[in-house]
Amino acid sequence: MSDEEELFSAVDALLEQAVRDPLPEPAERKRLREAAGLTQDQVAGALQTRREAVGNWEAGRTEPRPPKRAAYARLLEGLAARFPAPGAAGNTSTASAGPTATPAREAASQTSAPHTAPAPHTAPAPHTAPAPAAAPRPAATSRPASTSRRPGAKTATPGKTTAAVAVDPRFAHGPLAVIDVGADRKVVAYCTGGLVLDVPAKSIPALVDWTLQEAKLGQPKLSGPGKDADPLLVLTESALERYGLPTTLTEEERLAGRLPEGHKVIKQLARAEWKLTKRGFGPWARIYRPAKGSERACVQLCIPSWHALDSRHWGTAAQLPPAELARVLGAYASRVMTPCGSTAVTGLELMTALHPPTRASAPHADGTRHSEHNPGSLGKDPVDPAPCEAPDGHPLLADLPRFHIRGPGEKLLEEAYDWARPMTDAECTLRHLVGIDVNMAFAAGANGLIVGLGAPTHVKAPVFDPKLPGSWLVDLSHVDLSRVKVGKDMWADLDAGLLPSPFTPKGERPDGPAWYATPTVAYAVELGYDVAPIEAYVRYDNGRYLDAWYQRLRDAYLATMADLGVDADLAPADFLAAMDGYQERDPQLAIVVSAIKATVKGGLGKLRERPRGEGWRPGEPWRALARPTWRPDIRAAVISRTRINLHRKIVKHAAFTGQYPVAILSDCVVYAANGESPLDFLPYRDGKPLPGGFKLGINPGLVKHEGTQTVLWGEGVREQFDAPELNLARYIKDGTVTDADNGE
Repeated sequence: MSDEEELFSAVDALLEQAVRDPLPEPAERKRLREAAGLTQDQVAGALQTRREAVGNWEAGRTEPRPPKRAAYARLLEGLAARFPAPGAAGNTSTASAGPTATPAREAASQTSAPHTAPAPHTAPAPHTAPAPAAAPRPAATSRPASTSRRPGAKTATPGKTTAAVAVDPRFAHGPLAVIDVGADRKVVAYCTGGLVLDVPAKSIPALVDWTLQEAKLGQPKLSGPGKDADPLLVLTESALERYGLPTTLTEEERLAGRLPEGHKVIKQLARAEWKLTKRGFGPWARIYRPAKGSERACVQLCIPSWHALDSRHWGTAAQLPPAELARVLGAYASRVMTPCGSTAVTGLELMTALHPPTRASAPHADGTRHSEHNPGSLGKDPVDPAPCEAPDGHPLLADLPRFHIRGPGEKLLEEAYDWARPMTDAECTLRHLVGIDVNMAFAAGANGLIVGLGAPTHVKAPVFDPKLPGSWLVDLSHVDLSRVKVGKDMWADLDAGLLPSPFTPKGERPDGPAWYATPTVAYAVELGYDVAPIEAYVRYDNGRYLDAWYQRLRDAYLATMADLGVDADLAPADFLAAMDGYQERDPQLAIVVSAIKATVKGGLGKLRERPRGEGWRPGEPWRALARPTWRPDIRAAVISRTRINLHRKIVKHAAFTGQYPVAILSDCVVYAANGESPLDFLPYRDGKPLPGGFKLGINPGLVKHEGTQTVLWGEGVREQFDAPELNLARYIKDGTVTDADNGE
């Protein structure tokens, strides 16, 4: 047989195989197996493969190869005959996911969601459904194809389908647009879903008018009493030049955060009777006219070249082409909310959008309504913190001596961990240091947390109530970690010298009375010890204010990670494989993940925002204090609960395995182990984690692999800087030590 004939024969065999062995969609494969009551182990045994391989086929990360493909197709065809899909007639499977699907149908399916064939002896690359690609710029205004995404629509994870969500006709073109000038000198707006609109406006005032009257941009409100999101315009450098704005700010303008009041564009806006907020015309400018009734007239501007998109949180977003930038910001807007400033500002605004301070009352006899407090919100007026909750320089502390330093008996200090210890001789005989990181740790700490909604009440010698949010002055120095309660009527003996105290950020055991948030004191009780508070500031008006905020950000995070091939129901080994290099599968969606995580941390940080220049002096109020969302007590409670959640897992792990952390930094924990993987020290049994301990997974509160270095590296770094307690968790990710003193 000639070489050509041999090649043709191989192709014919391949074509024949494709016709004989069509496979249903991944979700259908799982449905058929579960309908028959079969386990993945049973299917794997029959096909002489690994259970993980069957899981990968059902998740769509990989596809079976001959000869197993033919056998697997035969199995699914038989199961489909016995267990037809709901709504299917007779034994015929649905067109979307049945064994009788035609080869052409299957080819189309594989085209829309390609899989990467693994190289020999390597972990398979997770299969992902790609998000819409940026569309080329059309010559004229056009509507995208029906397959384009719509704002507010729930994104389908690989292998799953979701029903279409109705689009608000007022915002038919999405929440935002990137304004750019093309090679033909025409101004165009790149919207989400690949839509491009012609922009006739020749000035910034005209652009604002066009946006509000013709562009159909914006986003529906997230809560019943709330308000719709204002349309967002992102101005590229070419658009800035077209509209008479500088492409970069001068040093003076950058420090001021805005253009000078005499700039010609600001004068144009004033002549057109448009106003700017107090922050002026800066990287995030808001242009508005006073509302008339419920009608708002407001447009938000984002200017990337003025550093509106912080590279620490938005990566390279500012350098993306217009269509790709619209995709990134549009994904964030549809899953979180339309950005209205930094990720921190947006995180705080999301709290308010989900719990607006006021609502319309029930109608009066004449049919009119009035504005009233919205139950469950923080209200529209700020409240003072308790003196112990106030940061240094707060007006409540104005009477303190100028250089007075408040100790733990005067100041609530709930912060994340920064703790490390020298390694034991036994740990030094192990080979590796493995870091694990808690996913969305502070979001998980906010979930289900009861926080105060109103002002605090001072109580002397109170009886501690774990359900009552507040700050408690109590002595916890008697809590001994060498013997702790780890379950109902279950106690464990531990080596307290190898554990951080749960009550202080540095892990030091307290030596007397100190102020603590409710979750910290409740944990002392959980460990089996009595507490006797001396005094407290408690909040009887309370609720789970952050639940909706957590759920919105959690869903955004999980949906985006699923688009990147990391699903929430993966087995531990599959999860680790899926996390390996997930950012490279879609760098734009990886930017969205980074921004979502920054929204969590930044939003919580804004609850205790400090003065930012403004000519402030200690003892004087600063701008943030005027917000009802300036609530240091809520921030403290979230951090307290996050730190306690981590310590609880560390204690359970130590009690069960005898292993203790070497270093902890915020939500990253480092253990010494003989292997390089978290699976080399996490106590999984039959794929199940230790109850109450660390569990691998993508959900908030679960852990992922942060990084692995050698024990020799760790000891070498500490010896180099003569710091036996240098926090190795700070450098475990890539092993690079840049500054041993402050770790920044």
